[in-house]
Amino acid sequence: MRVKVLWAFAAILMFCGTMNVRAQVMKASDLEKYAKEKYGDKWLDAAANLARNLTLDKNESLTYQEVIEAPGKTKQQLYVALNYWATATFKDKQAITLNDKEAGCIIISSTIQKIVEHIGTVSKYTVSITPVIKIDIKEGKVRVTYTVQNYDILKDISGGWLGVPDEKNKSFGDGKRKADDKTNAMLYDEQWEIAKHYPFVEKDAQKRTCAKALVMTHAYSNAIMDKVEEALKNGMVGNDDEDW
Repeated sequence: MRVKVLWAFAAILMFCGTMNVRAQVMKASDLEKYAKEKYGDKWLDAAANLARNLTLDKNESLTYQEVIEAPGKTKQQLYVALNYWATATFKDKQAITLNDKEAGCIIISSTIQKIVEHIGTVSKYTVSITPVIKIDIKEGKVRVTYTVQNYDILKDISGGWLGVPDEKNKSFGDGKRKADDKTNAMLYDEQWEIAKHYPFVEKDAQKRTCAKALVMTHAYSNAIMDKVEEALKNGMVGNDDEDW
């Protein structure tokens, strides 16, 4: 009997491990593959093409919004489905910054790291983004708003083509250092406002880095919208109906 219990417990752990893998919206490597399939791998051209149909909001942020219809679903049903999706997908306990059932609103702020790594002449740049995802829920429909204002940059002044590598200290970590980390003088944390870089500004010293960053940021917005719609229509595991 004990052996059966242990096997059952092991099966549960394996299932949970599988769910954790599936629960990730998209890894940076998968995101790049997805972006290339949709927009090609010529990042400068792809960014310029996307910019023709993109408008920055009043805060000069890159914002996407989509209303997803869910006919016949009550506000409570939609909230339960999306609360389940959000908590299963974003494992960081701090990622869900607002979860208000009565108001029908869920706000998520979660970082996707290393969407771009670009080696320039002097420095190497590692780009991460932290989109704010706001989900508003009403009877029979959901509105998803995805906003990014800045690129989070880890700049390595020893990592460029002409740089002198510091093999002892060189480390990109998770793409973001703690503010009080002074152990590596070659690394600098920066924030680049999207509105002040290519393709919204033509003359940009970081043109190639920001071109790919824009395409990857845009592709991630598509992935988020797709995942929310999938969760509404089919649930997290594809059999979340009420007939059980």
